[in-house]
Amino acid sequence: MDIVIVNYRTGPLVLACLESLAAEREDVPGLHVVLVDNASRDGSADFLDAAVQARGWDWVTLIRSEVNGGFGAGANIGFDFVLQRNSPARTVWLLNPDTRVMPGASRTLLRFLAEMPSAGIAGTALLEADGNPWPFAFRFPTILGEMERGFRWGVISKLLASRATLRPMGERNERVDWVSGASFAIRRDLLEQGMRFDEGYFLYYEETDFCRAAWKNGWESWYVPQAVVLHIAGQSTGVTAKNARLNRMPGYWFASRQRYFRKNHGRGYAIIADLVWVAAHLAFVMKQMVRKSQASDPPGLLLDFMRHSAFVPRWR
Repeated sequence: MDIVIVNYRTGPLVLACLESLAAEREDVPGLHVVLVDNASRDGSADFLDAAVQARGWDWVTLIRSEVNGGFGAGANIGFDFVLQRNSPARTVWLLNPDTRVMPGASRTLLRFLAEMPSAGIAGTALLEADGNPWPFAFRFPTILGEMERGFRWGVISKLLASRATLRPMGERNERVDWVSGASFAIRRDLLEQGMRFDEGYFLYYEETDFCRAAWKNGWESWYVPQAVVLHIAGQSTGVTAKNARLNRMPGYWFASRQRYFRKNHGRGYAIIADLVWVAAHLAFVMKQMVRKSQASDPPGLLLDFMRHSAFVPRWR
């Protein structure tokens, strides 16, 4: 098994992830890690290099990227290196830098992919930083999915439960549309066929787009809950960090969302999806006002969404 980790200013967290992988090598002796530093410029690359050398981890290769082209671009650097290695590994596991692999996860993923040849991608169950389960996979984003996401209202969510992007999962292996890029195992065949992350996504939606491309090429994505990974979300960006102070959503999140809808459905579909979300969100805000409840949304969410929407001319 080859593992790719993209670091951006998360040196201590990456070290903790590597320590969890060191224990996994007892079950998977050929496990090798390609660590791509995405031009962190905070000293974390030097920190990790020193830590790897001090521990004698000859199973870790550090690559320093001169530019930060985004998460997908960094992962692609790792994929290209993996393909150039003279390695028998048929699985490439992409892990976020803020993850820790629970015992046996590597072996479970390898066994699943060996037994399910139609699976090109496999995601694991995730734990939050406090150890609580985060048992979700995803459906591909659609207009009705955007409606459910915008409303956030029990009645609407129940009616649109089968269309919601976020999909609660159980304790058995299930085929899904896409899985979290925090723990994203890829059959090497996909990479050998030329599949890579679309580097037009700086961050977010790149794994959604990759799973959709794999599906179009006849590969399946699966959720494998017996493989478990702890994920301390949002440590590089602060966007999804639990209990963090809410900041404005970065422009690249909106840009990635727009790219996904335009690329896979066209501008007309993207415009309708945006209008539906805006209408649903306004209904949600009005409901909160009537109930005198405060929404836990990032500051300026609606304004930022509209500024980056598909119905705003690109020259703006």
